[in-house]
Amino acid sequence: MHILLTNDDGIFAPGLAALYSRLIRLGKVTVAAPSDVQSGASHSISLKEIRCDSVELVGKFCGFRVEGSPADCVKLAMNELIDESEPVDLVVSGMNCGANVGINVFYSGTVAGAIEGAFYGLPAAAVSAAIDEPMNYEAAADYAFAVLKKLLPMPAGQVVNLNIPRLSQGKPKGVLVVPQSTHGFEESYDAVEDANGQSIYRLTGGPHRDPHSEEPVSDTQALAAGYITLTGLRLDLTDTAVNERLKKIRFGPEGM
Repeated sequence: MHILLTNDDGIFAPGLAALYSRLIRLGKVTVAAPSDVQSGASHSISLKEIRCDSVELVGKFCGFRVEGSPADCVKLAMNELIDESEPVDLVVSGMNCGANVGINVFYSGTVAGAIEGAFYGLPAAAVSAAIDEPMNYEAAADYAFAVLKKLLPMPAGQVVNLNIPRLSQGKPKGVLVVPQSTHGFEESYDAVEDANGQSIYRLTGGPHRDPHSEEPVSDTQALAAGYITLTGLRLDLTDTAVNERLKKIRFGPEGM
């Protein structure tokens, strides 16, 4: 098996190295990751020139360092960096420092890296771990790897979003397959002034705004309750019900 591994925390992130050390048990792993942190980059791509070089993290891995987003990394790897004689079988993006559940899925560079892999017809997984104190990347990678092995082989183009809960609260209660929450989370901005009196704002986030439920019914609720969450994602955002209603509108020859 040949696995393409990327992330959005950057090629030097401990979560990437932890996941690499497990995935290498399955076969060859090619690392193509951003040169610096790309959290919140979503599915952005670079339309300017991007630099790429090989780096060696002694005792960990050798990989490609790309001055771009996670989507850039996958796109460049698939088109230029990987030899056609060794085709990729699976794309894994992570392990991210911080969960990617709820509407964070739309902002996440980690999830975007996996989805970019699916654009090439490959099965893909986004892997994240809830922010904890301290972060136990090794244990989180063990749990993630155990789940990934059970998912293999995955169908072509399938994308799964896998999240590990806070391990400081104890061992995960199990694995729950749950839908993505769309309720969002508490948001605010910290504001300060610079030396010139100009306002500077920094986005901060609080807990998710899911309604209370006795049973976890979404990814955010299940993760908060201590479960490993698994959610299938799709590339087609088409709302077929809305499309059917739109078809009933009578448009003139010029759209009026």
